[in-house]
Amino acid sequence: MLPEFSVVIPTYKQPALLLKCLDALSRQRLSCDQFEIIVVDEGNSPETETAVSLFAKQIARDGGTIEVRYLSQTERRGPAAARNRGWRAAAGRIIAFTDDDCLPEPEWLSSALTCFQRGAQVMSGQMRVLLPNQPTPLDRTATFLKRAEFMAANCFCRKSTLERVGGFEEAFDTAWREDSDLQFKFLQAGIPILKCPEAVVVYPIRPCPWYGLLQDERKNCYDALLYKRHPSLFRERIPAYRRQVFRYYASVVSMIIGLIGLLIGQGSIATMGLSIWTVLSAYLVMHHLPNSPLNWLMLKHAILTAVATPFLSVYWRLYGAVKYKVLYW
Repeated sequence: MLPEFSVVIPTYKQPALLLKCLDALSRQRLSCDQFEIIVVDEGNSPETETAVSLFAKQIARDGGTIEVRYLSQTERRGPAAARNRGWRAAAGRIIAFTDDDCLPEPEWLSSALTCFQRGAQVMSGQMRVLLPNQPTPLDRTATFLKRAEFMAANCFCRKSTLERVGGFEEAFDTAWREDSDLQFKFLQAGIPILKCPEAVVVYPIRPCPWYGLLQDERKNCYDALLYKRHPSLFRERIPAYRRQVFRYYASVVSMIIGLIGLLIGQGSIATMGLSIWTVLSAYLVMHHLPNSPLNWLMLKHAILTAVATPFLSVYWRLYGAVKYKVLYW
């Protein structure tokens, strides 16, 4: 008998986190013979393959009947490609997507099944974000995750529906905007996306280095790709943050004007440009200060982040505009 669900998990060199995710899936209230698990390894890692094999053996020793399959990718092409590999190999009529650092709650699949029995074609569940005990610069991502309309870490699609729209766009070769692109393809095809708040996935945000936000600025180039593919839906559904973007461009331009003034010996121009840059940088420093007791190290990291962020953000926005040949700033 074919399973109702195929749970597809892309993973990359995180066997310990993956095992926690698999353990959460083994505790599903849905009957074990109604779903299979497909792990797609972007890292082609022996450690990950061993972890999946050990999990499958443990399930068998405990008398479970969950089929667990391991698929390796010969090269790293991003989670979109990994998810496509997984759902195309799936036996289930409904594909459930989650990530290796997520923990589906026991009613995750059973809640989703009820919605699909009522006729759903595509559905998104609820992300429950857990913040770390210690302050992290990624605390602000919790707000983004809670407000996201459609996330690949907790969504369900009939396999036939994925075939209809072609699955994930593999040009998104990192974990950013590939789920929004799939959402927009469903909307353009007239396929409704339902909500199932009872299908809960817990996402524990892990502590990260202070420069995590700086590394994330690279994702701005994929905003340009999403805008090129779906300009109307991008403007309608993706927050523009126009004031923030304007401040970034103003910060970069004012610094350039100040440096040009110094180079050509025009003190008034240099003073004007550098003064504007200083004011904008001070504002950004205040924005990056954590909501916790402050120490010198936190202040230093906030200053470095505030100074570097506008230049990285503008660079990656312009890089994306050039790479994907789209008027996007």
